[in-house]
Amino acid sequence: MKLVTAENILAGDAAQVLGGAFLGNGPAPHSVLPVQHVSAPLLGTDLPALHEAWLIEDTAEDAPHAGESEGIRWRRCGDVLYGVIALPEDALPASHEATALQRVSESIYARIFRLLDAEGLPHLWRAWNYLADIHGDDAGLERYRRFNMGRGNAFEQAARSVVGRVPAACALGLAQGPLTVAFMAGTVPAVPIENPRQVSAYLYPSEYGPRSPTFSRAALVYPPGQELLFISGTASIVGHRSLHDGDVQAQSHESLDNIAAVVAEANRVSRQGIFDLTGLSYRVYVRHA
Repeated sequence: MKLVTAENILAGDAAQVLGGAFLGNGPAPHSVLPVQHVSAPLLGTDLPALHEAWLIEDTAEDAPHAGESEGIRWRRCGDVLYGVIALPEDALPASHEATALQRVSESIYARIFRLLDAEGLPHLWRAWNYLADIHGDDAGLERYRRFNMGRGNAFEQAARSVVGRVPAACALGLAQGPLTVAFMAGTVPAVPIENPRQVSAYLYPSEYGPRSPTFSRAALVYPPGQELLFISGTASIVGHRSLHDGDVQAQSHESLDNIAAVVAEANRVSRQGIFDLTGLSYRVYVRHA
């Protein structure tokens, strides 16, 4: 399995595509595949949009099959499943206990866990989360913190760990749109990786909200015959503090130092120890670009 970029995710043999993402402004093309729409402008290119696709390199033994479950579009090949769900915040009303965003966040992850249980794929490896106005206010609390509350509640309700063995993940803000989550899961547990330069996200102090984020800094995962490294969203954070406010260049250097630290830690426990900064595929986000 490998990640490739292309102008059209359906180009070539779609039977070999597990799923992917459509990155760019404008409407996403119709696809029967699970494709996450990341509605944001592309910088440094004339392309209006870009596709990322997870390709299955050998489908001889296990032909991919697909389905839909509670709004999740998914595709599975053997021991690996990729899925996408997008749910508008008005899909569920606020309650006395939770805002609409919190309820939608919890509902999405509850649906994901029900699907994985039904498919016999208990191990969530990686999640890509996008929500509108991530730092805006939601009933007196930052929207990202509301998202964390909903996600964490879903983990607990599904009897899943909220510390230690948690998936790699990112959470990014978009200008508008639904809460959308893409995810990959498998039959084999991931090996969580932490960054020695940073406090583990799930151990953040209470000043960052009622519930700490539920993700590891990275994860080593094992599709059949492979070892892949998923690195979570990171920034210029040391310990649990963001550094270099207003200095994009210094933030970039600090972020790369964090990625290098994660890669070194991954290589320490890797079965192969082959990862380096030049061999990674990156998504780089610029705030308010």
